[in-house]
Amino acid sequence: MMQINFGRLGGQLGVLLCLIGFVLMSLGWNGAASYNSLPAQFPYLISGGVIGLAIVVVGAAMLIVQNHRVDRVRLEAAIDRLAAAVDKQGLGGPGAQGPGFSGYVVAGAASYHRVDCQLSEARDEAELIGIEAAIDRDLAPCRVCAPPRVAIPARQG
Repeated sequence: MMQINFGRLGGQLGVLLCLIGFVLMSLGWNGAASYNSLPAQFPYLISGGVIGLAIVVVGAAMLIVQNHRVDRVRLEAAIDRLAAAVDKQGLGGPGAQGPGFSGYVVAGAASYHRVDCQLSEARDEAELIGIEAAIDRDLAPCRVCAPPRVAIPARQG
């Protein structure tokens, strides 16, 4: 069974309406250009020009609304990721090692992150290193995931 994606249909229909409107305007201009008298040009200008322009405006409005919807979905996803990161930070506190910290961090060019931090996933230069190496490189800790700021002391048993 074929399922229609109505989310993308608005943008595609907007493009189609713009094209139809431009075709109507060009047909109206072509029809009006074939007559020398002004009263004979009015029907072409009204039916082709004005109606075509109105269809283009509606199509452009549909494109703007569709782009707004896509941007809103992306923004909501980013806000959800940020809220999850803030909640995670609030539970562990800044600088706390937190449960399951292994002593390794993901280091970028200027900062280091916890292994589970979502900010480091998109970085191409990210590498997994020990916390001591990140501190030796003088990298700044991530402000979102709040990795440890000092090396973890070895447990004396």
